[in-house]
Amino acid sequence: MKKLTELSGGQKAKIIAIKGDKRYLTRITAIGLNIGCVVEMLQNVKPTPLLVYGRDTMIALNREESEQIVVEVM
Repeated sequence: MKKLTELSGGQKAKIIAIKGDKRYLTRITAIGLNIGCVVEMLQNVKPTPLLVYGRDTMIALNREESEQIVVEVM
């Protein structure tokens, strides 16, 4: 298990847990990221936001918030 921010470009992973308050969980699931979703890391360059591809959509995620998403590398 890794945090989403630990993935390298090109790696695919399955979301297994999302930590955070209700507001954060609602927002993350509204953009299509939920438990069981497979994502591909497109760009992970500090200090810029993460760029992931999931559910046929490219999504930019805040680096701090991405620390709360736990994934299993495929």
